[in-house]
Amino acid sequence: MKFKSYYYPFLLIFFSTLSVVNCLAQEQHYVDFSETDDSFPLVTQQGAASFMISESDFKGVIKVAGHLQNDILRVTGQKPVIISDLKLAHKKMVIIGTLGKSKLIDQLVANGKLDVSLLKGKWEKFTTQTVEKPFPGVEQALVIAGSDKRGTIYGMYDLSRQIGVHPWHFWADIPAQKHPELYVKSGIHTLGEPKVKYRGIFINDEAPALAGWAYERYGGFNAQFYDKVFELILRMRGNYLWPAMWGRMFYVDDPKNAELADEYGIVMGTSHHEPLTRAHAEWKQFGKGDWNYNTNP
Repeated sequence: MKFKSYYYPFLLIFFSTLSVVNCLAQEQHYVDFSETDDSFPLVTQQGAASFMISESDFKGVIKVAGHLQNDILRVTGQKPVIISDLKLAHKKMVIIGTLGKSKLIDQLVANGKLDVSLLKGKWEKFTTQTVEKPFPGVEQALVIAGSDKRGTIYGMYDLSRQIGVHPWHFWADIPAQKHPELYVKSGIHTLGEPKVKYRGIFINDEAPALAGWAYERYGGFNAQFYDKVFELILRMRGNYLWPAMWGRMFYVDDPKNAELADEYGIVMGTSHHEPLTRAHAEWKQFGKGDWNYNTNP
């Protein structure tokens, strides 16, 4: 994404704020770029391991699997295939799913192939681990399992970070370093539960910098714009947003905004001058009578 010069102050403030969160994260490196003992071959010279995702899982999980798919392509030049039918399974698979929502994950648990004691009843937690012979015909699988929707999404975005895709790759034009092969170390990899339950940003005073760019690129603060914002928040392991406010109406400008937030699992709030989740600009469109609570409550 290219910015004109007058966009830089906004970008600097926005980038600096969220980078603090990024730096504080205690991360465990579990991806190698050459084969090691007991490692899972995510991508080799022969190809990329296919993804298997249950169609019963959350739409947001399936959507973000596409992001991980493209991230692997960005790093290696190879794009994993996404399948949902066990009949099409390969010997090496990446199985992605949410506990209690994915038929694949629940079947692994029922068959004693996957211990989810670390996930049950947890908030936004994921585990990434190798499972031997999870299903007939599958020799080995890398299983990314989440305790809930965002947990699974964080698991996928965490793998993206591990292979070298920066959370700000779109907004700050950060390229990923190329690697022909990717291997995931054995063991259970997790970040645990977040210590702060709701973590997010406020798009404050977005005009003229961000507003000009949003209208120029997307035609406004619509679902196309917020798709990129939601993706960034989740890549940064956030879950909460106060949307753009100056003359903007999140729920009215584009009805798909709210649908997309729900799909991604983003919790929406409103800022200091938008009480009861109503943008002030909505008064011009829907309000009647005086702008006075004493006489027109």
